[in-house]
Amino acid sequence: MKILPVIICGGAGTRLFPENKNNLPKQFIDFGNWTMFQRTLERINSSIYLPPIISTNVKYLSLVKKYLKKYKVKDYNIVLEPSKKNTAPAILAVTLLKDIKSSQPIIFLPSDQLIEDKIKFNVAVEKNAKKINYKDVFIFGIKPTDASDQYGYFLRKNNSIEVSKFFEKPDKSVAKKLIKQKALWNAGIFLSNKESLINHFIKNQKNMFVDCLNSVNKSVKKNNCIFLEKKSFNKIKPLSFDYAILEKIKKIKSIKLINNWSDLGSWKAINMLFKNIRFKLYNKKNLFKRPWGTYRNLFKGKNFLIKELIVNKNGCLSLQKHKFREEHWFIFEGKPEITLGKKIVKPLKNDLIFIPKGSIHRIKNKFKKPVKIIEAQIGKVLKETDIIRLDDIYGRVKK
Repeated sequence: MKILPVIICGGAGTRLFPENKNNLPKQFIDFGNWTMFQRTLERINSSIYLPPIISTNVKYLSLVKKYLKKYKVKDYNIVLEPSKKNTAPAILAVTLLKDIKSSQPIIFLPSDQLIEDKIKFNVAVEKNAKKINYKDVFIFGIKPTDASDQYGYFLRKNNSIEVSKFFEKPDKSVAKKLIKQKALWNAGIFLSNKESLINHFIKNQKNMFVDCLNSVNKSVKKNNCIFLEKKSFNKIKPLSFDYAILEKIKKIKSIKLINNWSDLGSWKAINMLFKNIRFKLYNKKNLFKRPWGTYRNLFKGKNFLIKELIVNKNGCLSLQKHKFREEHWFIFEGKPEITLGKKIVKPLKNDLIFIPKGSIHRIKNKFKKPVKIIEAQIGKVLKETDIIRLDDIYGRVKK
């Protein structure tokens, strides 16, 4: 039996643009003639899958249709939520659709992730879809690359496929201990079937099940769009699938993925992505020399700019601030000394430093090895004219 792919596409991306409510949701952000929604659609362009169902918020309908047309996806259905209620109601609403058979394998995919090797991914999906019974839920785990506090983790019993415990976004000290115990990142990808999911929701989230069933039964279908009934759906308490179901059931099974995976829900993840692809973006026109070193403009998006800074030995940027932008610095080489307000910070490799709008800041390099930083600038004005210099060892402050 073919697998039904459900793309969860309702997130707003407020962590990326907290001050700008009109910015595109992160799954639709252009990162250089591609979007994460596009990459998710490409991943399910395989003979093992049925045509997709897109689960999204009614306010994103025109965006979803626009990109489906752009990417030439003609066979699909869209389930539209009248309000945002997190992932558990989104998963349940799709599962309850009458046209889906009880034994139908279903995979739920976030629309804001990158998986580089889609062939290996689909081999793992197909292999495990054949094993699903009326109790099974498979979750996908990623081998951690660092002790990130941006993701959930889980441990497995004696390194088997059975999950023993979940940890919801632990702090870095706990994350380091979990990695030593061979914990995996929770990728937020779920594989199950209709019968199993309904059984778990009835047992663990009865009120949600009743309200969601009423909303689905009273829904209105226009062409390939299913509009969930508003009154019943709005009664539902917002809950993630992890909290509503996964943390309450036993014998959850896991599928380990070692291939490159990114959840671009934070500027650190986006900066890391551009760090990995920066050489492909190098050209003569985007290189700029300064007394302290060089910088390159790697990519200009809507209200954001990605740059690479290289600060040479004894290089020192001006003490400065910005009126219109904030910045996120990802340190990937060297040992910088950073002035931030009244503090001196000495970040380590893979640290992210946040520079709020209006904050006084500076980078120094006292060592032989160059300091290398991927910088994300966020704001409506992203020009060199938005540098207010307060002090500068190269004489660039007018007195």
